[in-house]
Amino acid sequence: MPEAGPATDTDPIFAKIARRYDTLNKVMSFGQEQDWRRRGVAFLPPGRVLDLGSGTGAALPVFGEREVVALDPVREMLELGPIDSKVVAYGEHLPFADESFDGVFSAYVFRNLTSIPDTLAEVHRVLRPGGHLVVIGLGRPPNPTAAKLHRLGSSVFLPAAGALIGASDEYRYLHRSLDKLPPPGELFSGHALTLDTVWRMGTLGFVYGAVLVKADVA
Repeated sequence: MPEAGPATDTDPIFAKIARRYDTLNKVMSFGQEQDWRRRGVAFLPPGRVLDLGSGTGAALPVFGEREVVALDPVREMLELGPIDSKVVAYGEHLPFADESFDGVFSAYVFRNLTSIPDTLAEVHRVLRPGGHLVVIGLGRPPNPTAAKLHRLGSSVFLPAAGALIGASDEYRYLHRSLDKLPPPGELFSGHALTLDTVWRMGTLGFVYGAVLVKADVA
């Protein structure tokens, strides 16, 4: 697996919990995390797809017949995955030629990026004209009252769920990261890719899906 890019503060966290990561995702989502991925993948065109922040490759079953390249900064995660083509790299520095992919998919990753503008610029570069970026992300519910309830609940639930696999400290980080970014309508506006669709999923709407499109050649 080729490597590229600098380390980030979150890399040691995910390296430590790599073998337990999928189990905890199932616990925290009440078994819905793959359904959330599937809803996003439905917006991808056929062809070659980059799974950005692929982790252990859990999304592979929902990609269908697409050719998938897995990219993640954490080698320990990628080594556990079933995807044949794997690259250890960062979204901010994609080691691919221009217009290499028909689609880019990223699930539960954007809150961990060092630079979202740099990543979106790189995705724009590697997408073919008319290509789609689909992001499944976590944040706070859009309703202020629901957001307060969700913040209170996640401060207790996430460390408790992490304790089931011996990772309560690591999932206190996840609780804090949910407040890191603005809502998707704001987060994905003003970039080279055009925001096309946003929808909400999960308890109180704390999971979002977003589709961004690279303009087709005129």
